Amino acid sequence: MDNVLNYPTELLLLLFLIITFLQSALDKILDWKGNLSWLKSHFSQTPFKNMVPLLLGTVMVTEIVAGLLCTIGLFLLIVQGDGSIALAGAILACLALLMLLLGQRMAKDYDGARTIAIYFMPAIFLVFLLHS
Repeated sequence: MDNVLNYPTELLLLLFLIITFLQSALDKILDWKGNLSWLKSHFSQTPFKNMVPLLLGTVMVTEIVAGLLCTIGLFLLIVQGDGSIALAGAILACLALLMLLLGQRMAKDYDGARTIAIYFMPAIFLVFLLHS
């Protein structure tokens, strides 16, 4: 219980990333065709137009691994006070968000890019907290 009191910000940020990435990955798994169809249209005028399935799969796997690392990291931070796995999850979450940001910028979806930036702020703050 001491670690819950010692790391409340880190734990809440980990929960935020777990919800964000596992839900996003689950949505991609459960509605692969719908996501693929929308993204093919979204990227039709970009250099990514012929790589959408590969890029969608890459982002999905990255989200799954980031969410799982954050989940394991949450547990280890509570039980052992060890934030190393949580840090790896937070860094991978940041990389996933940067991939998404690049896609939104390439598609000239600046509102979408702004949304990604909002998610990036707590993720990079968690990296800062866990790295300190």
